[in-house]
Amino acid sequence: MRRLIINADDLGLTRGVNRAIEQAHTAGLVTSSTLMANSVAFDDALGMAQRNPRLSVGCHIVLVDGEPLLPSSQVASLIQGARFPGSFIGFARRALGQQLSPAEITAEAVAQIRKVQAAGIAVSHIDTHKHTHMFRAVLRPLLAATRECGLRAIRNPFAPMKPLAFAHLLRRPRLWTRYSEVKVLASLHSGFAEEVRRAGLATTDGTFGVVSTGALDLKLFAAIVGCIPEGTWEFVCHPGYNDADLAGVRTRLRASRAKELEVLTSADARLLLEQRGIELISFRELITAVAPA
Repeated sequence: MRRLIINADDLGLTRGVNRAIEQAHTAGLVTSSTLMANSVAFDDALGMAQRNPRLSVGCHIVLVDGEPLLPSSQVASLIQGARFPGSFIGFARRALGQQLSPAEITAEAVAQIRKVQAAGIAVSHIDTHKHTHMFRAVLRPLLAATRECGLRAIRNPFAPMKPLAFAHLLRRPRLWTRYSEVKVLASLHSGFAEEVRRAGLATTDGTFGVVSTGALDLKLFAAIVGCIPEGTWEFVCHPGYNDADLAGVRTRLRASRAKELEVLTSADARLLLEQRGIELISFRELITAVAPA
């Protein structure tokens, strides 16, 4: 059996991103999304979520490239000036060098999750902006935050490398650099799986879409779908409209968001899933499936 959660990240980033995610859900393949608690279009995203009760909504924890919800004095090890660091590489060095306060990560994550919960959203799961929870120094305090907030699922940000190589590199040699970076970080997977198992949280067998972020089209989507193994997986996506609002925010993904929306709402993409016998589910359904009897 092959099951797939298609999760749209960055809900709340702009009104155009919210509108695109709604379209990708109601007229396309998106089953789940993750909301940024510190985003400028947060209130607009809440309205969208209320209109679409079948959409599973989680919290997109931001520790890179954004501003904290807590006062700077309470997250001093996580920020540079008044903001989180803009560089993932710099953040990775600090995480691997044990320079981040676990208590501050937990406190900031709790603040972000509780803001979404307080707005009336039944938060189904968490993931992190730029997948920062692949580092154990971030994962452990995040798991503490999920316990404190009563959450039961988290993204598994890792993917099987051989299928990734087949799907991406034979067709898109320019993605070698991105693939190589992901392959290096894949060494962290075993530690992730053990930590999540001990915490008793639900997760998938892994995530597709990380390498293809910013490069997705229908041909690449078909290649990815064609190599998804048996099990339950997540496909991470970033649909949006490349409009004036998006021009005002810090993101490397612009024109690619509109292209992803086109793929996610295409009849061809849905047919590809049907031909492979892949069942679409949400994080909410994942939690139900693994709930104790």
